[in-house]
Amino acid sequence: MKGILILESGERFYGKMLTAEPAVGEVVFNTGMTGYQETFTDPSYAGQIITMTYPLIGNYGLFHEIEQADRPYAKGFVLSELCDSPSNWQNEGPLATFIMTHHIPCIYDVDTRAVTRVIRNHGVMKGVIVPETMSEEEIKELMSTELDKDVIEQVSTRKVKKRGKGKYYVAVMDYGAKENILRELIKNDCSITVLPCHTSAEEILALNPDGIFLSNGPGDPEDVPEMVAEVKKLIGKKPIFGICMGLQLLGLALGGKAKKLAFGHRGSNHPVKDQQSGRVYITSQNHGYIIDEKTLPPEAIITHRNLHDNTLEGFAIPEKQMFCVQYHPEASPGPTDNLYLFKQFVKMMEGK
Repeated sequence: MKGILILESGERFYGKMLTAEPAVGEVVFNTGMTGYQETFTDPSYAGQIITMTYPLIGNYGLFHEIEQADRPYAKGFVLSELCDSPSNWQNEGPLATFIMTHHIPCIYDVDTRAVTRVIRNHGVMKGVIVPETMSEEEIKELMSTELDKDVIEQVSTRKVKKRGKGKYYVAVMDYGAKENILRELIKNDCSITVLPCHTSAEEILALNPDGIFLSNGPGDPEDVPEMVAEVKKLIGKKPIFGICMGLQLLGLALGGKAKKLAFGHRGSNHPVKDQQSGRVYITSQNHGYIIDEKTLPPEAIITHRNLHDNTLEGFAIPEKQMFCVQYHPEASPGPTDNLYLFKQFVKMMEGK
């Protein structure tokens, strides 16, 4: 079936659709060469249409154990070539089956390089995936759809969940936590309680955890002031480690301001410099917002910086026993060079 990706700026890109189901969302691009399955199941993509810049997607099939959530939360996928004959000894089926099973609109045989150039030049924007037969009136109505702002609520757990039997008890605030974050906490001798995003600070502290983890998540951190208010009450009470949205909520709770990036950082190949050691790490990233470091309090120490655009990638306040990074040390997909941060969190809980 023929389809069209239409951007809010008016550009049209033609391809083929797996099903006739249309989509509307914020169109973004991901530069990873592998890891499409982890990317498609990352809850931080809720509300977005993901354009994969790598030209061949689906070539190693599916392996359900590496999925990062119970289902994809993205609004749609834009691909160049969708492989229908994957080759991998772990393969459990073609990617097209996975996409159609979860009813996610997908357009392929698209010039994704051209799509990426438009986004790089003009920034991320609303877009729609529609069948070529859809009328202009229907397209206009779909394009006028207001994008969701309650995306964290869509991806957060509804129930309290307990996992692991480790020595260190960690309360995990689930703003859209990736599965591999939970796995890494458990691997590092933690028992965890995963909490819904609206859990109050009082409820968290009543659990008397050894540490508090603030997870990744989708959307604009300034859309959830009630969550920022609860995070503010936690600072200085227990050791805190935040990733991605976790960093942004901590930044706002400390009085900082968030800024939207033109086209975001999304991929598994972003260089980040550790400001203390001078070492450069290749990192996995997925965010469209950052905290403006100039708005952070003086006691905040900048620990990591992005080498592409010099933006903030991590800060810490040692006297308040908290640190956070904007990138994804748990990888999935991407390099695992940054798993040491989970060990750093454990040492903080040990009081070292």
